[in-house]
Amino acid sequence: MLPGVDGRSVWMRRLRDLIDLHVADLGGVESVSAAERSIVRRAATLTVELERMEGAFALAGEAAPDALDLYQRTAGNLRRLLESVGLQRRQRDITQDVHEYVAREHPKPAVSPSCGDAA
Repeated sequence: MLPGVDGRSVWMRRLRDLIDLHVADLGGVESVSAAERSIVRRAATLTVELERMEGAFALAGEAAPDALDLYQRTAGNLRRLLESVGLQRRQRDITQDVHEYVAREHPKPAVSPSCGDAA
């Protein structure tokens, strides 16, 4: 995903998971343009960093004013990125091909070989 970066780190795994979730919300890989994917990647990056900040706030039991200011600005930028790709979930088209549906719902009976009349 990022050249020269170990994709197995916790940070990278979370980034990849968020990208996959956002792309799924936008209707899947086939429905997402390159520009949307770029925005999704940046939104996922900001989300990972906001989550890290939230963890630090929780461990410290508070947020320092400068850290809280950075958090608020980052959260605002995240909101704008998400608004640009649409905050609502898009449904994927799962319409089945009529021939596949008929074949699945009305399978043809198995034809057994005739046993010949031995009379």
